[in-house]
Amino acid sequence: MNAELIEKAKLKMGSVPLLVNMVSRRVRQLNAGMRPYLKPLSPSEEKVDIALREIVEGKLTAEIGYFDPSSSASAASH
Repeated sequence: MNAELIEKAKLKMGSVPLLVNMVSRRVRQLNAGMRPYLKPLSPSEEKVDIALREIVEGKLTAEIGYFDPSSSASAASH
């Protein structure tokens, strides 16, 4: 695992827990056979480094939604 990539990805994401979740999900996807969003630097490049580079290079992003309980209560009553 490349420490420099981790630091760059932390700066890009701003949230370490979100970064951990994104990287672990993406590594599972890569291990399951999904293609990387960018070309690996070598055939032996670790999946975690590929996932981190995808984040650093903006190929992998997260969208965060917030739950508003008041909006679902009014929608349920209609």
